[in-house]
Amino acid sequence: MKVLVVLSRVPWPLEKGDKLRAYHLMREWSAKHDIYLFCLTDNKVHSEAEAKLNDICKNVVICRIPKIHILYRMALGIINKLPFQVNYFYSKSAQMRFDDLVDEIIPDHIFCQLARTAEYPRRYRLINKSIDYMDAFSTGMLRMSNKASWPLKSLMRIEHNRLRNYENEIQREFQSKYIISEQDREQLNYVSDLTVVPNGIDPCFLGDVSIEQKRYDILFTGNMSYRPNVESAKFLISEVMPLVWDKIPNATVCLCGANPSNSIKSLSSKRVVVTGWVDDIAEVYHSSRMFVAPMIVNTGLQNKLLEAMACGIPCVTTTLANNALKATNQNEILIGDNSEELASAIFSILMNVELSDKIAKNGSNYVRKNFTWPSAAAMMETNF
Repeated sequence: MKVLVVLSRVPWPLEKGDKLRAYHLMREWSAKHDIYLFCLTDNKVHSEAEAKLNDICKNVVICRIPKIHILYRMALGIINKLPFQVNYFYSKSAQMRFDDLVDEIIPDHIFCQLARTAEYPRRYRLINKSIDYMDAFSTGMLRMSNKASWPLKSLMRIEHNRLRNYENEIQREFQSKYIISEQDREQLNYVSDLTVVPNGIDPCFLGDVSIEQKRYDILFTGNMSYRPNVESAKFLISEVMPLVWDKIPNATVCLCGANPSNSIKSLSSKRVVVTGWVDDIAEVYHSSRMFVAPMIVNTGLQNKLLEAMACGIPCVTTTLANNALKATNQNEILIGDNSEELASAIFSILMNVELSDKIAKNGSNYVRKNFTWPSAAAMMETNF
């Protein structure tokens, strides 16, 4: 079967959640189907990207959107009422290349990741199509707006309303619709027949690795220019860690992830390491005593939690993040919803070896059993 995958980013390197999900799904599907990739980019493409993607794809088309065109489309968004992120990733020249690709391969199925790519296949009503909403983006935008200042707050509220309308509008044009978590499906209750397909675990996190000399006490990972990660990292360092440092003055924190913003870089100190991009994130997990995901504005299933738990290190997070994960508090994970509760959980892990070992072992067993890429890919594949 010929499957055309439409993405808003080049899915390599795997430094963002949407790239990771797309890459591993395509890799699984490629065992049985011919995968054709159409993806957009507004940045320089990694030198290894095409080679990596050609290993799993029959053909890869990377369509660059010029910055000047993005500015034009964003300005046009004031008039056309599409979500700004849909305007950002749409261009007529890209549409022409997409149409040429469809005419050339005549796909049996078109798979779109994120609502922002939905414009491209809308005219193809006779081809079976599916869309992976991934997260409730409209809800996430509303949560971020609550913590933003004017005028960004107003723009986010506008985007929230547009996204909500658009998420509802496009559902009629896709035969199959997916979301990562039950929590997000509840937020998109106006979209019918949404199937929950959780993420899986990359095999690189499943090896039995033991690093006796831990470099960091506490680890937080993610794309460090992505607003929810930035806000969570700032919350961790500014509000949670001072409470931990009162009891454990030498406790160290590692903020690891690509593209750290200036506000993240400013958090660097003798006790806080900001790494930027690393080639082997699994090694960083194994070099840490514990992982903390103090997510305060995000939705969806956090890949960072799956990875850390799979590596066998104890994890602490918030109810907001665990709603999608559904791990058991005090058995597979520890949960805190404010700075005091999170600091207490961190202190417990660092000072109680028995508790740390229990959470690490149970957490690893839980994600290895319930989150695999083969099962996620198979659930979607049944609708090709």
